Order: sequence, then C-alpha cells, then structure tokens
Amino acid sequence: MKVTKTAFPDLLILEPAIFKDSRGYFFESYNAAALSAHQIDIVFVQDNQARSSYGVVRGLHFQQTPHAQTKLIRVISGVILDAVVDLRKNAPTYGKSFCITLSAENNIQLLIPKGFAHGYSVLSETAEVMYKCDAFYNKQAEGSIQMNDPALAIDWKIPTAEQIVSEKDLLSPLFADSVHQF
Repeated sequence: MKVTKTAFPDLLILEPAIFKDSRGYFFESYNAAALSAHQIDIVFVQDNQARSSYGVVRGLHFQQTPHAQTKLIRVISGVILDAVVDLRKNAPTYGKSFCITLSAENNIQLLIPKGFAHGYSVLSETAEVMYKCDAFYNKQAEGSIQMNDPALAIDWKIPTAEQIVSEKDLLSPLFADSVHQF
C-alpha cells in the first residue's frame, strides 16, 4: 500500500496495490500489517456505509472528544468529492480545508485523524461510501459545521441549485461559531 502525506499533519492518502487481469481486479482495501509498516496502528471498531444520489452533500460532521473518531474513507461505487476541515487548534492547518476526489475507479482512500470535520458531495449518478471508525458513534458527541461556510470556501463541485443538503446540516453553525475541543 502506498501512503502519501498531505500538507495536513496525519491526514494521509492511501493507495492499495491493484492486481488486474482479463477477469477483473483484486486489491486489499485494508491490511493492518501493511499500515503498521507505515507506523499506522489503528484499531477500527465500526464500519459505516452510505448510498447517496447525485448532488447530495453530507457534512461537515465530527464527534467531540472523548468520542472523536479516526476514519478511513473509501468509495465502492461512483465518485465523490471528499472534504475535511482541520479543527485541531494547535495544528498549522487549523481552520483550513482539504478536498480530494475518491472513486470506485481510483480506489484512493483517505485516512482522517481525530480532530477533523468530514463531509462529501456525490458527483456521479449515485455513490456508495464505506468508512471505518476507531471509536463508536455517540449521538451526544455530534458536532457539525455548515458545509457552505464562506470562510471555508469549499467548492463541492455541485451547482448550488442542485445541492441536496439535510435540514440538520443546513442548520449547522459556521466554523467561527462551532464548538470543537481539539
């Protein structure tokens, strides 16, 4: 597995080795030993999967400490724009966003450490997203930031009129008003 560092401390791009032939392809989407060789030793406890249609924007979500989650995101069908915002006040990238296109074709995964808000937009007709978490979801620890906060200037690659956003996400606070303890 190829591991690429981003400009954000501990935010990593993972690219599995893919073996293709006339029958199709094979790859290990997760291998603890391969990640451990890169000093990535995370015990995942929960897998989540979501299916969404074109234009859906989910996020930006996070879990407050002590229920914060490290996530390993991948797409099993379709294409998404994955976006994160660094909430770690001591990080040089605090308040900045990072975006990457993840798809069933490129098989790229994003390893998001604790202390980031996460969201994505669906760029294909439909997309199925699967992600691993190292802590269980806790409803009382939910946190969110408005996905269209002008201070973050995230280009979701979906025209505003075509964005499908939950009422809950639309009511999220702006980054400057959000409560996050990282």
